[in-house]
Formats: sequence, structure tokens, C-alpha cells
Amino acid sequence: MVFTPAALDRSGTFYVAGHRGLVGSAIWRLLEAEGFTDLVGQTSAELDLKDRAAVFAFFSETRPRYVVLAAAKVGGILANNTYPVDFLSENLQIQVNVLDAAVAAGVERVLFLGSSCIYPRLAEQPIREDSLLTGHLEPTNDAYAIAKIAGILQIQAVRRQYGLPWISAMPTNLYGPGDNFSPVGSHVLPALIRRYDEAAASGATSVTNWGTGTPRREFLHVDDMAAACLHLMENYDGPEQVNVGTGSDVTIREIAETIARVVGFTGATEWDSTKPDGTPQKLLDVSKLAAAGWTSSIGLEDGLRSTVEWYRAQAGALRQ
Repeated sequence: MVFTPAALDRSGTFYVAGHRGLVGSAIWRLLEAEGFTDLVGQTSAELDLKDRAAVFAFFSETRPRYVVLAAAKVGGILANNTYPVDFLSENLQIQVNVLDAAVAAGVERVLFLGSSCIYPRLAEQPIREDSLLTGHLEPTNDAYAIAKIAGILQIQAVRRQYGLPWISAMPTNLYGPGDNFSPVGSHVLPALIRRYDEAAASGATSVTNWGTGTPRREFLHVDDMAAACLHLMENYDGPEQVNVGTGSDVTIREIAETIARVVGFTGATEWDSTKPDGTPQKLLDVSKLAAAGWTSSIGLEDGLRSTVEWYRAQAGALRQ
């Protein structure tokens, strides 16, 4: 049976796993704006995705037609390097439970979200989808990467064994409203926003960042990511994961300078080269995504300004 992607039924039950997270909340906002009328979301307190029996019961009762698996345990270099067992075990449990339950419930379309860290540390730049499993991973987040690779392979296995048109997408570094700004658990961009904003507010004369500032990173606003997800569900079908990004990158030093300017910090920036840099460059080849008819539209500085505004508006309500 040949599956032809088409517009999703706006009245179909749509479960967003991880709907309170950075990506999930953006997808939820977009689906609401697009007129989806039967959105389903469960907080971790309402449904522990590591509880297999509870997940199967939820799918049996809800019978979603569409699923985006955006739920995951995530963190930056420090968290990934410090708690590799947690990142491997918890993400594997979440993925296996949700995807197995989705098979049992006969879910029509599933989009699994991974991470660009699935690719080899020294992959040729920009990184093509076929670079997967061709080299060694970045040691500081290899446990998380292995879990995400397992998710991609499970999607491919479901396609082979059951013939279901499920797909995977691999976002680049994401940022925007709903991000984690914790000093310990955040990724590089929100960590820098918090650090520079606090420095500007306190009148500090300098800020110290990890590493040398030379690694290059690609950043995509989460609202762009949400738009790409819906576009892929309606326009793409294939076993290979699809890279989602902007197709351009900047150095960590450049992003730090931009953030300092946006938040109004005028002091000095120091770099602690005794701390790890992580992967030297991570730029995704987005030609497959472009061929499917989608490109990003939110510029980095504009996206940063709106993110800083959101961060400041949240005050004490942010995730710690």
C-alpha cells in the first residue's frame, strides 16, 4: 500500500507528547492556530511516559490519529556529561513505551523528534542525513544520542514491519519561548541569555563563558521548528530522518556578542578554555527539507529579541 502525504484532518485526535516543553508547546500553539480541535496533552504528573502500563492504557483510551513525540529528558553539556545513565535510560523508556503503544493503537501518523547530536562528532559539514552511524559520537552527550538513534531505528522498524507511514525529524539547536533557562540544565543559548541578562541587571563588569567560543552552532527558533513539523507530517514520507535547521551557523563567541547586545550588557566577556567546547561544528544540510518545500523564516537576532522579552516576562515562573 502506497501512502501519499496530505493535509491532516483538523478534527482528528492529535496527541503531543511533551506538550509543555520547548518544542511541544510550540507545536501545540501552531496546531491551535491551524484549527486542530481535538488536541491531547498530558503533563508528566498526569502521565509518566516511563510507566509502560499507564502509557498503553492512555493510548487505548485516547486512540489518537496523530502523534508527535516531543517528550524527552534533555540538557546541556554539563547535564549530559554528569548524568549519562539518566539520559540513556529515561529516553529509551519514553520512546519504547510511546512508540509500542502507538503501534498497538494503530496510530496513523507519528513524528519522532530527535537531535542533531545523533551525528558523528567529526561528520563532514554540513551534515547530511546519511552521515548517521558513520563515525564516533561526541563523548559529552553520547548516551542521549544513542537513545535518539534508537528512536530513529524504531520508526524505521515500524515502517518495515507494520507498513505505517511514520517519520523522524532531527532539529538543530532550538531556542525560543518555553526554553529551560536553568543554570545547570539548560542548553547554550538560554544559558547565555540568563547569564548576560543577570549580568546586565546587576551591573557586573564581566561575564565568563565555558570553552573558547570558537565552536560553530546553528540555531532555529522553535516556532519555525513547529511549522516544519506540521509541514513534514503533511508533505513528507520516507524512512530516513529529515534534518530541520536554517542551513547557516555562527560561532559561540558571535552568539554571545549578539545576546550581550540584545540584553544591554556592556561589560567584558571572558572565556574559560579549561572547560569543554563540545563538538567543533554542527551545521545541518537541510536540502532534503527544502526539497519537501519548507525553509526557515525567523532571523536569529529577531528570534533572540523575542526570546529575551519572553524570558524577562516570566520572571520567577521559569523552570529552574
